[in-house]
Amino acid sequence: QVQLVQSGGGLVQAGGSLRLSCTDTGRTFSRYGMGWFRQAPGKEREFVAAVSWSGSTITYTDSVRGRFTISRDNAKNTVYLQMDSLKPEDTAVYFCAAQSLPLRPLKTQDVDFGSWGQGTQVTVSS
Repeated sequence: QVQLVQSGGGLVQAGGSLRLSCTDTGRTFSRYGMGWFRQAPGKEREFVAAVSWSGSTITYTDSVRGRFTISRDNAKNTVYLQMDSLKPEDTAVYFCAAQSLPLRPLKTQDVDFGSWGQGTQVTVSS
């Protein structure tokens, strides 16, 4: 069972950096692809980045590619989202999520993710 606890986030000026962390308190983290999603006020939740269970495949949404970096440390049961060159339009609640099924190809649709973190606010001021 995957149980996700998020940390990080906060308020930063445009151009700044933040790192989000998401730790699985269960014991099966290394078998699941992991993703980050975000939801801005009044908008639908959108995909941000994902990393496969093995770490060999990574993908990003176009708006963050080159600025955000997703990584995972299976020894620490943790996935990270390093966010650099932040823009006001990155302001949102960010969620980490684990794919519903283990050892599967990387997914980017939220319906394919069955366990979610509690969410953390990221606010970028202009």
